[in-house]
Amino acid sequence: MANYNKNIFVGTGGKEGINKSHYLGAVYGMERMMGRADTPVRKVLNYASDNFAKNLPIVYVLTVVGKDMFGKLGVKGLFIGDDYETFKLASDLSLQVNFEMLDEPLKKIVVYLDPSEFKSTWLGNKSIYRTRMAIDDDGELIILAPGLKEFGEDKEIDRLIRKYGYRTTPEILKFVEENDELKNNLSAAAHLIHGSSENRFRITYCPGNLSKEEIESVNFGYGDLRKMMNKYNPELLKDGFNVLPNGEEIFYISNPALGLWAYKDRFND
Repeated sequence: MANYNKNIFVGTGGKEGINKSHYLGAVYGMERMMGRADTPVRKVLNYASDNFAKNLPIVYVLTVVGKDMFGKLGVKGLFIGDDYETFKLASDLSLQVNFEMLDEPLKKIVVYLDPSEFKSTWLGNKSIYRTRMAIDDDGELIILAPGLKEFGEDKEIDRLIRKYGYRTTPEILKFVEENDELKNNLSAAAHLIHGSSENRFRITYCPGNLSKEEIESVNFGYGDLRKMMNKYNPELLKDGFNVLPNGEEIFYISNPALGLWAYKDRFND
């Protein structure tokens, strides 16, 4: 869950606040974090609110956004206040609006990344951490990314991603311990963990502007975008379950930023 005091303290904490909060969440585990209002990161932020900002005139305006019956985005809830209850109420509604609980894990998920919004894996990896709780062991996540042209949003992050790749949590923890450049950029280290399947499922990226060699060098599988777009045509697919003419069943997501998907037995409080 984003927003609320995260938007205050992660920003005003500067680089150190951003890096350490992201790293704390990544090490704790994305599959223990997503869709939950009560997390170690949120506890740190709430402590900051209670001890350092109680007397500041901060008012939060929180929105819950979802699709209507015609597939158009709309505001489903508006919450205005100056305390944790505002965030908690918004989070409770978001779970109803944005969260999709599945009865069975999914063997194959296809995600489309709008090229006007997603140009890097830094942002595009929402495809991974928003769906990872829904993917079956040894399942596959196929990411159609026509706008993808880089890994990081800036040159240094891009360099670090290219150097270390998306590896398992133990591997990244070891890299951090042994390399000062990662130790001093924990936000990048956290991102590398976020983008890993932890070797539990396969990730196939289909980029518009990156080569097969580049994609595979960071530990992703590569898919030819043109061929994959022909096979999984976003214009012909609907969000959710689809059966293709060849009988293949897939689960399609047109915008990974708008939801969270999980197999119910994997989502335990």
